[in-house]
Amino acid sequence: MPDSSIVILVGGEAGQGLVTVGQLMAKALIRAGYEVVVSQDYQSRIRGGHNTFAIRTGLDPVYASCEKVDILVALDAETVALHRQQLTPGGIVLADEAVDLSESGAGLNLLRIPSKKLAPKAAHENVLALGVLASALCKDIGLLETLLRETFAKKGQEVIDQNLAVLRAAYDWMSTQKHGFACMPPAPSIPGERLMLNGNEAIALGALAAGCNFCSFYPMTPGSSVALTLAAKAKAMGTVVEQAEDEIAAANMAVGAVCAGGRAMVPTSGGGFALMVEAVSLAGMLETPLVFVVAMRPGPATGLPTRTEQGDLNLVLYAGHGEFPRAVFAPGSVEECFYLTHRAFEMADTYQSPVFLLTDQYLADSFQNVEPFALSELPELPAPLLEPADPKTFKRFALTEDGISPRAIPGFSTALVVSDSDEHTEDGKLTEDLDVRVQMVAKRLNKGLGLVEDAIPPSCYGEDGADVLLVCWGSTLGAALEARERLEESGRSAAVLHFSQVWPLSEDQFLPQLASAKRAVCVEGNATGQLARLIRQETGFLFKDLVLRFDGLPITAAFILRGLENIL
Repeated sequence: MPDSSIVILVGGEAGQGLVTVGQLMAKALIRAGYEVVVSQDYQSRIRGGHNTFAIRTGLDPVYASCEKVDILVALDAETVALHRQQLTPGGIVLADEAVDLSESGAGLNLLRIPSKKLAPKAAHENVLALGVLASALCKDIGLLETLLRETFAKKGQEVIDQNLAVLRAAYDWMSTQKHGFACMPPAPSIPGERLMLNGNEAIALGALAAGCNFCSFYPMTPGSSVALTLAAKAKAMGTVVEQAEDEIAAANMAVGAVCAGGRAMVPTSGGGFALMVEAVSLAGMLETPLVFVVAMRPGPATGLPTRTEQGDLNLVLYAGHGEFPRAVFAPGSVEECFYLTHRAFEMADTYQSPVFLLTDQYLADSFQNVEPFALSELPELPAPLLEPADPKTFKRFALTEDGISPRAIPGFSTALVVSDSDEHTEDGKLTEDLDVRVQMVAKRLNKGLGLVEDAIPPSCYGEDGADVLLVCWGSTLGAALEARERLEESGRSAAVLHFSQVWPLSEDQFLPQLASAKRAVCVEGNATGQLARLIRQETGFLFKDLVLRFDGLPITAAFILRGLENIL
């Protein structure tokens, strides 16, 4: 089945309002009932540089971004020069008549917009582009008018009226132009209620649903917006959000908050997380239920700070000196960002260990339409003891069969709660008794057995024994699913095995699928195949074929298929 989706790419410099245009258009399409996936590409600049906001939309489900462009909204000449090769045969370029396209615009289906005539004020240029775009798609202007009223409600009726006037003028002008672009198919007559969220917003909401009441962070792209979303909801939800002086302080603040009875999260990126590693070990020794969100970007060092990659699996997997249990989740969609964040808090509280959520720039900034979350179906999280049964005999690190000790909070009862970063006895007092040391290490590691039993199995799409099995993790899910569809259409049986939990691994959950596939190909956004190596390390299964991307761009179905050309 040919790709029926439409891709709208808005390109320009930072500060030109392209995100405003894109977000309003995407929200209008979702409200109308269309499927939407948004990808953003931006440089590490406050102003200038080349940025894009791409909306892929249609009636059929869309799983990931793609490389084609049907409507190119060019806010500057560079956008046309860089993206003209992506235009489909029926594609159109919309650009202000003041933009010099004498070199880059030749031979294109180009429509020049008289911006100064339609929007005298430069501040209205993004609303102008929105009206032109809506008209090109043959969409009802009513949804956009409602969105503008909502967007500018706090600025007063005069501002609302000015923007509505520009929107209508642009829409009416476009309706008189002959541009040759086919309209989008009609939207569903009764669209269901849906949300428009990006990955980081969904992570923040998942944390709030889990009862997170403390977040400490130091700003670092692309993890910062998790904390910023929590901060926006902090007053209503009773959550404390603290911007620390550095990453070391942020991580240690969170450890302290949990020891005092809070439920804490620390969002960061790879470079910031590298500074937090000592606090990770502290959480392991204190048996502290703490959730770290690591939004990956290309390294080493600063690398490409606003691009995407899956290069920090090994960093998170082995972070911290000494041995202690952990779990690592890697959501594959905005919806999974919500539910896996809740799951991360559940596992952290259950096993009293640090838990990690791995996302990346692509998923962090990718908007998708999602169904309202089933809050009533979320499990209740374990809670610490406020009043131990016998406060006098309470032992914070009591030896138990499963390694999970009773956790009381200091000050809520007469129980003495002692915690120590040194090795300690059952009652928390420092010790150098080597027999006790062996017992305590075994106790902590025993909790890892429970984490294995509770491991989320990889999701399987397709039949066992397929010609091609695409194995992936995290945000590569959408591209792999689309690549599977294309392979099936070409006559090859294909399947996808997606890991949303990458540690611990329970080999019984996936080795049969790997063994039955005629060809298993691991698809990852890094240069060394980190998941493939981890699976070999844990199970002995060797991936002979890899499709790897590490240029800072998200993996697409087209990229996977090009990689498979040299394999199949």
